[in-house]
Amino acid sequence: MQKRTLGQGFTVSALSLGAMGYGKARDIPDRPEMIALLRKAVDLGMDFFDTAETYGPWTNEIMVGEAFTGLRDKVKIATKFGWDIDQDTGEHRGGVNSRPAQIRRAVEGSLRRLNTDYIDLYYQHRVDPDVPMEDVAGMVKDLIAEGKVLHFGMSEAGAPSIRRAHAVQPVTALQSEYSLWTREPEDEIIPTIEELGIGLVPYSPLGKGFLTGKIAVDTELDKSDMRNTIPRFAAEAREANQRLVDLLRTIGVCHKASPAQVALAWLLAQKPWIVPLFGTRKLERFEENIDALGVTLTQTDLAEIEAANFQTTGARYAEAMLKRSGL
Repeated sequence: MQKRTLGQGFTVSALSLGAMGYGKARDIPDRPEMIALLRKAVDLGMDFFDTAETYGPWTNEIMVGEAFTGLRDKVKIATKFGWDIDQDTGEHRGGVNSRPAQIRRAVEGSLRRLNTDYIDLYYQHRVDPDVPMEDVAGMVKDLIAEGKVLHFGMSEAGAPSIRRAHAVQPVTALQSEYSLWTREPEDEIIPTIEELGIGLVPYSPLGKGFLTGKIAVDTELDKSDMRNTIPRFAAEAREANQRLVDLLRTIGVCHKASPAQVALAWLLAQKPWIVPLFGTRKLERFEENIDALGVTLTQTDLAEIEAANFQTTGARYAEAMLKRSGL
């Protein structure tokens, strides 16, 4: 698989697989199948994987740790700290917590659950407004000096926070939502991280599935599906946003590519230090997504996308969720 280099010389596979969708609850019914898929991804050349202590909490990291037993030298694992999780019970108390003592206890727990001596990339999941960014970065700097963490990352952070953190401990990667229907990072975030030499790991590169072209106006989502709460998945928004999928499908015809592959190829074409992070529970979808690495959009294709001047209908999250996540 092709490789890309994020900040600080951190080289990884050009696409990354997120394990969040493999289980965020205390019980993961199809755990063996998800472990098998993670291992198959390694067989197919991927080496960059993403989890977080809050997924469960803890069960996702345990699953990832089991999946990569015996494969640690072949994978690079990213996990995250920063939510207010009781480090004794695993209770998610709500809100954020990036106090240095919390980070210290969180990293020890993640190392144990992941069955590893080090974490390749350790993200602050959300900025904590009550803890100076210098204290957060300083704590991670200490962990790097101790060999427990190799690289420092941030998630959904604003430009001022990124600059303050980077001045203390160079940031390797920023993980934020970025895709053809979420382009806000282009205004300030991408110029900032380009200036500082920080890589971007965009999550939801396929618009939570919408950009695959498999979600129509009348598609019924399961009642438990979080997308039911997202404004841009409302029926009228889906109808308006279908114009973008139609464009991806048209461009894909020339490349014998699916809308999902075109959407990923577009992200890969933006900057050489962008590594899209996708999630899928199915091997065939995984294979389809990594085949996007063989799709090279022409300048004409890219210009056609820009000329369409697509404006997404609907917010990317409900207002309550935006506030809860500090977005």
